[in-house]
Amino acid sequence: MDTIELKAIKKVYQMGDDVEVHALRGVNLNIGEGEFVAIMGASGSGKSTMMNVIGCLDTVTSGDYFLDGVHVNDLNKRELADIRNKKIGFVFQGFNLLSRTTAIENVELPLLYDRRGRVKDPKRRAMEALERVGLKDRMDHEPNRLSGGQQQRVAIARALVNQPSLILADEPTGNLDSTTSVEVMAVFQALNKEGITIVLVTHEHDIADYAKRMIMLRDGLILKDEKIKNQRSAIEDLRMIHSRPDHGIINPSEVMAQ
Repeated sequence: MDTIELKAIKKVYQMGDDVEVHALRGVNLNIGEGEFVAIMGASGSGKSTMMNVIGCLDTVTSGDYFLDGVHVNDLNKRELADIRNKKIGFVFQGFNLLSRTTAIENVELPLLYDRRGRVKDPKRRAMEALERVGLKDRMDHEPNRLSGGQQQRVAIARALVNQPSLILADEPTGNLDSTTSVEVMAVFQALNKEGITIVLVTHEHDIADYAKRMIMLRDGLILKDEKIKNQRSAIEDLRMIHSRPDHGIINPSEVMAQ
């Protein structure tokens, strides 16, 4: 079954009385369970709007959106919030961490909205999420004591804490240097191998090459949709980076723990 199914999706924004902005112009898209998809496009191409629609953060003007077989168009605000909380993890360019709050407390935040009390031990769940992204020894650190890459991994752990089937990442490497970006992509590739569907928005072709499929948008339409023939391995790239004379050799299995 497809995780994401968009049928003839249009999104029109009304700007004042006379101006309409057609952000999406009839998009058809299917993303299967366990895929790793990069969405690319210039500013104004519609990629952010598409992410907001997929993430149930915005409604469509026309067309149909199904998430795991659920017709999202029919959901009310509370139901949309519930489906976001249960099924989707969000990762953003700016990390969006609370500055005077420890890593584990930041990761616990989504569990505060668990109105049904599904998670009996939120702290344990948050610890497990941080362990998955290699930050077991940084749980009590506040963001100002973490590097940019570590902060983004805290953000990824926060996205994982509700055990979503889908992670949406909007320019997650935009504020990171090239080596740290590869480290973050190694985390995403590892999570994808575990079966999590990942949809990533990026303007960087070298980052998109870590995905399995690339979708190019232009003027609210899909211009290109193709499998990435030679998917890059972030672990292999990190092995080469860290084997350079100025880095020393590192075991790839240790990457997540840096």
